[in-house]
Amino acid sequence: MIKTFKMNLNQIKQDWKSRGYSFGVFRDPPGQVWAEFVHRTDELMVLVEGEIEVEIECKVQSPKIGEEVLIPANAVHIVGNVGQTNNVWYYGYRN
Repeated sequence: MIKTFKMNLNQIKQDWKSRGYSFGVFRDPPGQVWAEFVHRTDELMVLVEGEIEVEIECKVQSPKIGEEVLIPANAVHIVGNVGQTNNVWYYGYRN
């Protein structure tokens, strides 16, 4: 199931906190790629501005602004800015 947020920073922070997740912000230039990451805990992310591609265990997704993506614990993943402008995305790790 895809969870979609209206882009309200406080709503997302509160929702994630109630679900046991931290909250942070990444701002990436065009072409930025975060490759081959693995975390020991689940990670949530949601795109706020721009375009992004997320590959989780060899399955590629292109979430729209406001669509939440769950990256399961121990999953190899890649996140990249595939647009022509800077992007902004929120992320959080399960506490």
